[in-house]
Amino acid sequence: MTKYDHDQIVPNEGSSLSKKEQVAEMFDNIAFRYDFLNRFLSAGTDMMWRKKALSYIEDLHPKRILDVATGTADVAIMASRLLKAEHIIGIDISEGMLEIGRTKVLKLGLQKSIELLNGDSEAIKFPDNSFDAVTVAFGVRNFQHLEKGLTEILRVLIPGGKLVVLEFSKPTLPVIKTLYNVYMKTVAPGMGKLFSKNRSAYQYLDASIKKFPEGKNFTQILVNTGYHNIQSQPLSLGICSIYCGQK
Repeated sequence: MTKYDHDQIVPNEGSSLSKKEQVAEMFDNIAFRYDFLNRFLSAGTDMMWRKKALSYIEDLHPKRILDVATGTADVAIMASRLLKAEHIIGIDISEGMLEIGRTKVLKLGLQKSIELLNGDSEAIKFPDNSFDAVTVAFGVRNFQHLEKGLTEILRVLIPGGKLVVLEFSKPTLPVIKTLYNVYMKTVAPGMGKLFSKNRSAYQYLDASIKKFPEGKNFTQILVNTGYHNIQSQPLSLGICSIYCGQK
């Protein structure tokens, strides 16, 4: 498996823990403010991005969906409402995030269709050909081994099933790029520290975005790991991107 630069980016370079362990610990620590900060820092645009990503699998009319790196279950809940899937399973390595997600699912009365489990993208505990579609929103940057995670996802997709990835990218228009860099380097970490007492989580966000193989580089990785009919679309002037591949 190829190692990528972003695989080496960790929340705490001084820690002896693996990237996977550090990421789980980081999200456990910010889970109580995660949803608020997402809405606040994106001015609510993140929900529009998620809805657009789900439109890429509408044509499948998926009955079983796996949401990898589900976090607090935003995508799982939205998929239940928009796509009417019979069973949505969300997996995440952060139990803190999952607990908040389970509370949201319960409040919305969706516990019969959404199940949230502690799970690792690189060792998915389901048989081959288990899901019609797999979603990953803002999670592939956190994979410890990118290709291993993508290969595992391919394994559990049914033939003809789709993976849709929503991930941050870097704008290229000069003025937007400058504003974005200032925002990610200064504003986001500052707000993270103010509201969650954790500045390093948002510094990690900035560093991992900078090193992530976005755009054509990521679509080529999808091809290399066995996906077909690849599509990609930048959103909001390139601040994030949707990628879709089929088994």
